[in-house]
This record gives sequence, C-alpha cells and structure tokens, in this order.
Amino acid sequence: MSKIKVAVFGCGAIAQRRHIPEYASNPDVELVAFADPVLERAQKMAEQYGGKAYASHEELLKTEKVDAVSVCTPNYLHAPMAIAAANAGAHVLVEKPMATTLEEAQQMIDAARSNNVYLMVGHNQRLMPPHVKAKELLDSGRLGKVLTFRTAFGHPGPEGWSVDGRGSWFFRKEEAAMGAMGDLGVHKSDFIRYLLNDEVAEVAGFVGTIHKEGTDVDDNATCLLRMKNGAIGTLTASWTQYRGGDNSTVLWCENGVMKIGTVNGDEVIVELRDGSVETYVVGAMATNEKQVPSGVIDAFVRSITTQTPPSISGEEGKKSLAVILAAFESQATGRMVKL
Repeated sequence: MSKIKVAVFGCGAIAQRRHIPEYASNPDVELVAFADPVLERAQKMAEQYGGKAYASHEELLKTEKVDAVSVCTPNYLHAPMAIAAANAGAHVLVEKPMATTLEEAQQMIDAARSNNVYLMVGHNQRLMPPHVKAKELLDSGRLGKVLTFRTAFGHPGPEGWSVDGRGSWFFRKEEAAMGAMGDLGVHKSDFIRYLLNDEVAEVAGFVGTIHKEGTDVDDNATCLLRMKNGAIGTLTASWTQYRGGDNSTVLWCENGVMKIGTVNGDEVIVELRDGSVETYVVGAMATNEKQVPSGVIDAFVRSITTQTPPSISGEEGKKSLAVILAAFESQATGRMVKL
C-alpha cells in the first residue's frame, strides 16, 4: 500500500517535539508539506524531514494533495484549519482543545462527516501506558464502583515549553481563548471521562489568573465534578507548579484505592481493603522534559490504514471541551453548571 501523505499546519513546539518526529518514524507515512506563518520554521522542518514549506495552510491545500493533516496551531485556528483540511478531503488530527467553542467543535465534526474523513483529537492521556493499565484494572471490577476521585495536571507554564517562550500565543486570550484549562484541564476532563466510562453531569469551577503577570488567560483552575453515575471529585489545572508538577489521578473505590502517577509519575498502585498492595510500572508518561512517544500519531495513522474510526473522535473531544467550558461558565456566574 502507498504511504499516507501527511501535512502539518503549525511548526511550533508540539509539532517539532511530537507530531513531526512521530510521523517521521512511522513507516506508513510520508511527510510532504509544512505550513507556518513564520516561513523559516516550516522551511527548517522541510529541510530536516523532506517535503515543502508554505507560509499558509490555504496555499498548502491548494498546491498539495494530502491524505492527512495535523493541526498544531494556536487554539483559535483549530476549527477553521481542521474544516479546510476536511473540505480538501484529508483526515484530520487536531491538537487539544479541539476548538474554542462547542459550536466550532460541532462544525468540525460535521465537516469531517460530510467529507467522509476521520477527525481525531490529540488527547494523548488515554494512550499513556499507566493510564491504559489503570483503565484495564478498573474495568476488571476488582475495585468496585468509583466513589470519589481527584485528577490533576500542573507544570510551570508554557514559557519553558513554547518555541516563543514568554511571548507565546498561549498567553494571548484572542489566540488561546483559555489558558491552563485549555492546555491541561481538558486533558484531564477527557481522561476522567475515559477512565470512569462516564459523563460529567455537573461542574463548579474556580478559574483565575493568580500569578502569571501581564496575561488575561487563566493560570489555575480547581473544579468540582459530579459524574452521571454519582461519583464526585476534583479536577485541577495549573501553570504555576514551579516545583513538583503533577499529572496524577487517585480513585477511591468500594474495594480500595487506585493511585496513578502519585509517586514517580509513571506507576499504578492499587491498595485493596484487605491490606494487599499491588504496584504496576508499565511505561513512562510523556512529559515536557521526557518526550516519550505519545501514541497519538501511531493511533491516527492506524485508523487511516485500517479504515477504523478513531476512538478519540471529534465527538469525544467535544464532550471533554464541554466540561472545561462549563467551568468557565461556573466561574462567571457563580453557579454550578449542568451538562
């Protein structure tokens, strides 16, 4: 079978560190084009990986016939670029949050459907080995029903990660729409939905800018979630964990507790009510410092080659986005928001 021709929109940090190298190491993929308004960035990628560089995605789509596109751009461009790619007949992998509004998310889903292409959202938390193992253990039923939980994601902020440092689009509301919640919180709303195999019913959120100077996007959020099946818990997202960043989840269940990534960040510990303790170390979590393969690219490519719709679909991405948007609504209104 011929290789999948892939283009990448946006050549910043996530493209350089995850999407592009992971495509390059996938035997089923040929990287054919890169688009970035900072043309030098696209040119650098083209020189390194082959293919052509473009200053705009429109020009790229006009010139190239591609099978699939990764959208790795500021949040406000996710929807228009994903829709343009779908309308050009390309499968789309979009970074999270998939869009800045639920209307945009639905337009993306509709565009993919009407053009008969796949839309996948880069919620890589589902694919991390410790999370896969945690889901398997939970689904086995040994822990019984999940009663309460906490899930968190925090690090020092995008200035150390983004190619533009403190001048990054992450800090500009008109481009990012949201801060730590769009960057980290949406990963956790997606993960808790996936892990519990349940939907969020109600959200209360405290969302604010506590410490990052000169930005109007949120740098911290703490949310209360009530799930449809009755479990209640917290979701936190932070850009101000300058020491001891967090990417952990704890579930208190009928028969014991499950702790994911609470010690070294990559282990699953099950402590049962009978006093027995099991520890599983199954593979690392991807972090900004440790770029282990995210699994997202391979999953996207596998969807295309096997003609199997991606499990992390546009519909899934939209549900995870809805939770985050509800937290902002709760902050603005001072009320609990029902989903």
